Amino acid sequence: MSKLSVIGAGAVGSSLAYASLIRGSAQEIALYDLDQKKVDAEVRDLSHGTQFTPVSAVIGGADIAVVKNSDVVIITAGAKQRPGQTRLELAGVNANIMKSLIPQILEHAPDALIVLVTNPCDVLTVVAQKVSGLPASRVFSTGTMLDTSRLRYAIATMAGIAQANVHATIMGEHGDSEFPAWSSATIGSIPIRDWRDSLGHLVFNESLLAQLADEATHAAYSIIEGKGATNYAIGLTGARLTEVLLKKSKTILPLSTVLTDFHGISDVALSVPSIVSSKGIERVLDVPMDAQEITMLKRSAEALRASLRDLGY
Repeated sequence: MSKLSVIGAGAVGSSLAYASLIRGSAQEIALYDLDQKKVDAEVRDLSHGTQFTPVSAVIGGADIAVVKNSDVVIITAGAKQRPGQTRLELAGVNANIMKSLIPQILEHAPDALIVLVTNPCDVLTVVAQKVSGLPASRVFSTGTMLDTSRLRYAIATMAGIAQANVHATIMGEHGDSEFPAWSSATIGSIPIRDWRDSLGHLVFNESLLAQLADEATHAAYSIIEGKGATNYAIGLTGARLTEVLLKKSKTILPLSTVLTDFHGISDVALSVPSIVSSKGIERVLDVPMDAQEITMLKRSAEALRASLRDLGY
């Protein structure tokens, strides 16, 4: 029986468990949190709706043993991002949480794929991979998977086209230095810069592309300011990723993993399109990028490297 464990019963963790429950992402869902009263209440609330979902097995508690024999463990636990606070400013306290948490998880679920959602997820992916001693293919983060969805939503809305027909990817850090790979972005098979409306007018000029990139990059800040957290979309992101990780078939997703000589970049975790399956990240794809995009990727790597140096990695 396939098993997903979610670490952290806060807004993100409970939303991820809820989305996975509704979608039937795994046959069993476990929720862990240090707050016994909170996690028990979340598990009961989720369980009371299982008559209406594909999944009926929901467990949880404040004992890390609930993750036993998990196929996928998604970590959402950590300090909360405050309004106006960058993801990188969260690094120190959450790195210490990972150092404590990862060995406990592996004690009970030694074969699990470990996915980081806790921010700054790229920095913490490096920490988690080093602490675990696992190959980079088994320890990674959702990275820009959500940012890419935000971008595609914005493009689809602007073009008046179903989102499934939009092919555009955000790469780099899940944060302020991320960027869209416009050179390979298409709507259908048409390059995005060549897309025309029904009157034959070009839609996506450089100014609009910059605006869409900014919206995708900074969407979380405005949502956090308005409601205190981003939780529903990342919950759905984690649920969808779980489904991919429980299948042998291969899917291409922009996830953040520790890179080795990717355009000269090593030992930092950045999001690039990767082949993903039940084995984890099977291969990082050398996608076409123009010179400006390669420069931006290296700039993103340097920003993360600086943060890692501050943490002693």
